[in-house]
Amino acid sequence: MGVTWSKRTQAVHAGTRRSQYGELSEALFLTQGFDYPSAEAAEARFVEPGADEFIYARFGNPTVAMFQDRIATLEGAEAAFATASGMAAVNGALMATLGAGDRVVAARALFGSCLYILEEILPRLGVEVAFVDGTDLEQWRAAVTPGTRAVFFESVSNPTLEVIDTAAVAQIAHGVGATVIVDNVFATPVFSRAIEQGADLVVYSATKHIDGQGRCLGGVILGREDDIPGPVETYMKHTGGALSPFNAWVMLKGLETLDLRVRAQAAAALEIAGALAGEARLARVIYPGLSTDPGHALMPEGGTVLSIDVAGGREAAFKLLNALKIIRISNNLGDAKSIATHPATTTHKRLSQDQRARLGITPGLIRLSVGLEDPADLIADLKSALDMI
Repeated sequence: MGVTWSKRTQAVHAGTRRSQYGELSEALFLTQGFDYPSAEAAEARFVEPGADEFIYARFGNPTVAMFQDRIATLEGAEAAFATASGMAAVNGALMATLGAGDRVVAARALFGSCLYILEEILPRLGVEVAFVDGTDLEQWRAAVTPGTRAVFFESVSNPTLEVIDTAAVAQIAHGVGATVIVDNVFATPVFSRAIEQGADLVVYSATKHIDGQGRCLGGVILGREDDIPGPVETYMKHTGGALSPFNAWVMLKGLETLDLRVRAQAAAALEIAGALAGEARLARVIYPGLSTDPGHALMPEGGTVLSIDVAGGREAAFKLLNALKIIRISNNLGDAKSIATHPATTTHKRLSQDQRARLGITPGLIRLSVGLEDPADLIADLKSALDMI
């Protein structure tokens, strides 16, 4: 792999392993186990497997290894472990890092399932959890005390799109020896700078942009050689959250077009946000790509997701959603199809009303994941739906 190759080239070629048949498309190895030439070879492999030696699909597989190597190259990480879903990646990164008596500081604005792990599961295991406003560096400085084991945050929060200063938080965390764990889904591997900004572990839901066409679940944890093949791989392979070979093959094919898709979606999202900005029937248009957005300096590319706050609350938001013709109602994102979600009644429903209010998840908030349709058609669809309120 040439060190000067761009992300777009790496997304097509990095990590490829070819069999004796010289196949051009990556091979799909649907196998649970592997044959050893001798008992001695089996013994040796369980002691220290070679780079291209495999034991069991839960531990590793050639197709999965190709995906791991490619996404690690794309992200600028030393190693990766592919997981069964994005939440398996979040859970694995936290569980492999934290133990009883440890302290973790997390941004308050998180996906509902991430909050469940931090609020419900980790405290049961004796982990102290503190929450801060992720955009307030003074709160990070006050909360990340000596002895803090890790910090965790979404680089761009779901669904209010707050952009966290990853480099600044990493500097604070590293000052006390804490591990920096970043959920980087909204930034995508295309726009990511998390590793160079100081993240120690980066997690993705590959279900989103990496697949990009709503087919398979998957996730990945990326980081240093001493973290991934060490505590992360040990935890994941023994608890069973590994990615299936078939899903890894789908993700590999998704990576080939990732750069093209994400850039087209982000350009469309910017066009839509600009068309809706100033719309009287909307209380807010939230999109980091807009120069007026508080997160613009940190995430000028904007990403593929924007949020709109419909004046009139839940009733008006539901009327808009039900009037859409092209944009589908679903809770996924990063798909080729444009998707709208009402977070207060779906992805963040488990939060109390006070928690949602504190995070800015109002009754009128709609999260819009922009797909690959013509942006002019999407704008027309949204404006027509607004007329129905």
